[in-house]
Amino acid sequence: MQKIPLSAELHEIHGIGPRFVMKLKKLGIVTAKNLIWHFPTRYEDWRETSFIEDLKPGDSKTIKGMISEIESRRSWKRRMTIVEATITDETGSIKAVWFNQPYVKNILQEGVVASFAGKVLEGKTKNDLHLSNPTYEVLNVASLDDVVETKHTGRLVPIYPETKGLTSKGIRMLSQKILDNLEPVKEFLPQEILKSHNFPEVNVALRNIHFPNSLDDAELAKERFAFEELFLIQLNNLYQKFSLSKEKAPAMDNAERTISNAAKNLPFELTKSQKEALGEILIDLEKSEPMNRLLQGDVGSGKTIVAGLSALVTAYNGYQSAIMAPTEILARQHYRTLAKLFPNFTQGIGLLVSKEARIYYGESLETDIKKPALLKEISEGKIKILIGTHALIEKGVAFKNLGLVVVDEQHRFGVKQRAALSGHARLVPHFLSMSATPIPRTIMMTMFGDLDLSIISELPKGRKEIITKIVDPENRDKAYAFIRGQVRRGRQVFVVCPRIEPSEANPVSSTWSSDWEQLEIKSVKEEYEKLAKTVFPDLRVAMLHGKMPTSSKTRRGLASGGKSKEEVMRDFTDGKTDILVSTSVIEVGVDVPNATIMMIEGSERFGLAQLYQFRGRVGRGQHQSFCFLFTESPSRNTKDRLNSLLTAKNGLELAEKDLRFRGPGEFLGKEQTGMPDIAMKALQKPELVKAARSAAELVAKNGWEMKNYPALYEKFREFRRKVHLE
Repeated sequence: MQKIPLSAELHEIHGIGPRFVMKLKKLGIVTAKNLIWHFPTRYEDWRETSFIEDLKPGDSKTIKGMISEIESRRSWKRRMTIVEATITDETGSIKAVWFNQPYVKNILQEGVVASFAGKVLEGKTKNDLHLSNPTYEVLNVASLDDVVETKHTGRLVPIYPETKGLTSKGIRMLSQKILDNLEPVKEFLPQEILKSHNFPEVNVALRNIHFPNSLDDAELAKERFAFEELFLIQLNNLYQKFSLSKEKAPAMDNAERTISNAAKNLPFELTKSQKEALGEILIDLEKSEPMNRLLQGDVGSGKTIVAGLSALVTAYNGYQSAIMAPTEILARQHYRTLAKLFPNFTQGIGLLVSKEARIYYGESLETDIKKPALLKEISEGKIKILIGTHALIEKGVAFKNLGLVVVDEQHRFGVKQRAALSGHARLVPHFLSMSATPIPRTIMMTMFGDLDLSIISELPKGRKEIITKIVDPENRDKAYAFIRGQVRRGRQVFVVCPRIEPSEANPVSSTWSSDWEQLEIKSVKEEYEKLAKTVFPDLRVAMLHGKMPTSSKTRRGLASGGKSKEEVMRDFTDGKTDILVSTSVIEVGVDVPNATIMMIEGSERFGLAQLYQFRGRVGRGQHQSFCFLFTESPSRNTKDRLNSLLTAKNGLELAEKDLRFRGPGEFLGKEQTGMPDIAMKALQKPELVKAARSAAELVAKNGWEMKNYPALYEKFREFRRKVHLE
C-alpha cells in the first residue's frame, strides 16, 4: 500500500467507506492527522490470558477458543435480542452472551476461532460461569495453537471518545491501518529536550499511545504530547512578550504625585494590596515599553479604583484611556463609580454602549449625547476616559492619542484588538487586564504567561464575613422563612438560576450556545413565577435575563408593561425591588449595599470559582450578609465540593480546589482555550507546566529565527496561525 501523508483526507484513503467517513466527521476527524491525534482516554487491560478451565468468577481475562454452538433469540419481556454462544478450548467450555447485538451471530459462526475478552460472571450455581458482552476478535488461524497479533484483545486495548454508530473497536481498526502505512511524521521537538525528559520520538510515541505494550509506555507518550502543546503555548507567550517589548508606548510623568493628590479626595483609604498593585502599574506606565499586566482580585476587592487611578495618571499626561467591560450593566457601574470617585475630573468621562452615549464633565455635570457627537469628542481627544463594552472596538471609534487600555474579566486581547483601538498611532497603548476569577498557578503560567501579574489579596476594611450555608430540600422552607424575615427588615435578595443542560429539554435551536441561553431564560422565568406567585406573593420580585432590551431606548418589541435590563437594575439599586431573579450569565455586578442575601439555585451546576464570584455580590454594606447554596443532589462529591466554599481561606485556594474537583476543561471552558484534552489535563501537573516553560525559555534565548531548530520554527509558525492570538 502507498504511504499515507498526514494531510490525506479520509475519503481519499482506500478501504474507508463513506458511512465511516461521515461518522468520523462528527468527531471532527477528516484527515489522517486528525485520526492519529485522536488519542485514547483510557485502556482496558486484557493482557492476561487464560485457559477456560482456570477461569474464576470476577476474572477480567482474555481467552482463545472455537465457537461450538451459537443461537439467537428474542426476549419479548425485555424487548431485546439475545445471542448466546458456547466457546470451547482444549480445557473446557464457557457460555458467552451478547444483548441487542444480533449481528454477532453472523460474525461468530460455528467453527470460527476467535479471541474473547471480558469479565467472568457467576450464574445461578457456582460452576455456571459466563461472559457478558465480551469483546471479540476473529482470528484467521487454522488451529488454537497458532499465534497471531491482536488489536482488541490479549493486550492493552485503547478506548477512544466515541459517537453514535462509531465504537472504539472501529477507531482502533482504522488507527492501526493508518499507523501501519503512515509517512514518517517529522519530529519538531529539539533532541536535547527529548533526551532531558526521556520522551520517545514522535513516531514511537504515536505507536505507544495507540497500541502500547505497557501502561508506562502509554503514559510517557501522553506526557510527551501534553508537553509539546504546553511548550508551544509557553513559546508563544514569550514571543508575545518579545514582540511587545519592541513597541513604543507613552511614558507617563508625575504618576506618584497624581495618585497621591487623587487619593486624598477619595472617601476611603486604599488597602495595602491596592497600593502595592498601583505601585507595580505605575512603574510600568512610566516606561516607554508597553505594559502588559493582569490585575487579579476577588469580587469587591477594589480593582475598579486601581484601574481608574491608572486612567487618571494617563489623562493628566495628555493621553486617553479605554475601559472595556464584558456587559453593559458592568460598563455603567464602572462609569458611575469613576464619576462618583473623581468629582473634580473635568476632562471628560464617557460611556459608550450599543445604544447609549453619555459624558460626565465633573462637578456633577452630566449629559446624554448622541453617539456620533460622542465619537467626535473621542476623536478630538476631548474625552480622556472612555468606558464601554466591545462597542469600543467597533468601526467608527477612533481615539486621538490612546495611552491605556483596561479590559475587565480577562478577555484575551491581542495585537489586532489593540490596533483597532489605537488606529495608526505611532505609540502602542499600555494594557491592563482585570479578573475577579482566581486563576490557579499552572493555568496562570500557561494561559496568561505573557502577562505580568498584580494581585489584590485583601478586601476593604470593615467587610463582614459572608455566612454561607448549603441548603438541602428538607430545609428549603426554613431558608425561605429566613429570607422573608431579612426582607421585612429592609434587606434585598439576589437569586441566581442555573443553566439546564440541553439534553434535559430536547432543544431544537440551531446552536449549542443559543440552546443554553434559551433554557437558562426558561429556568429564570420558572423560578420567577414560583417565587413571585407561590413563595413570596407579598414581596416585590423582578426578573433579569439576556434577551431583555438593554435600556428604555432599545425597548422596541418589548411587551406592554415590560422593563429593560437598565430599568430592572435601577429599581433594584434604588430599593424598589425586594428580590431579583437573574440568569448566571448576566453580570449583576452593580453595587447594592442593601442586598444581603445571595440565593443560588442548583448550585452543584456551577464551578466553585463562579459560586465564589456570585457570593461576592453581597456583603458590600454594613449589614451581615448570607449566601444560600440550594442543591437537590445527594452526591457525596457534590457536598464535598460545595463545602470547599465554606472552608477556603481565599479565592486562589478555592480555584486550586475547583481545578482538582472539575479539571481544567470545565474550569476554563475548552472552547475558550482551544487546547486539546491531553494538554488540558496536563494543567493539573505543575512540574510539567514548569518544564515546558523552562524549555521554551531555553529555545527563546537562542533567538526567534530558531536557526538550529528548522522543524520547530515551521511548527511554531503553524501554531501561531492556528491560535489566532495576534
